[in-house]
Amino acid sequence: MGRDAATTERLRNLISRIESQTESGGLHWERQVGSAHRYARLHNNLLILGPATPLSDATVPRYLFITPFDSPDCIEINSNDAELGADVIKLARKVETASQNEPPSDPFAITDQLLERFES
Repeated sequence: MGRDAATTERLRNLISRIESQTESGGLHWERQVGSAHRYARLHNNLLILGPATPLSDATVPRYLFITPFDSPDCIEINSNDAELGADVIKLARKVETASQNEPPSDPFAITDQLLERFES
């Protein structure tokens, strides 16, 4: 299914805002345990940038996946996208630079904080 020009521009602006917040340090990306995926939280949304291959392998497409924590809705933009693909690659490079020294973490780990939410 195609996108109209207005939707494409809105998505481009979203990627640009994510990129700007990444560069300024306002958006903190983490590296997933056992994976090269990066993830961040923004306005009650989960952002995932993948896949789990080094950026040096330019043959592997990249994607930006955004989903609200409280909904099954999602946005996925692939680097093979004719209009937005270059923006996804640019974002992937910025995120890689910003998070290269981050220790791996598990976004799905069962923690005391998580369990405490259900006990109150």
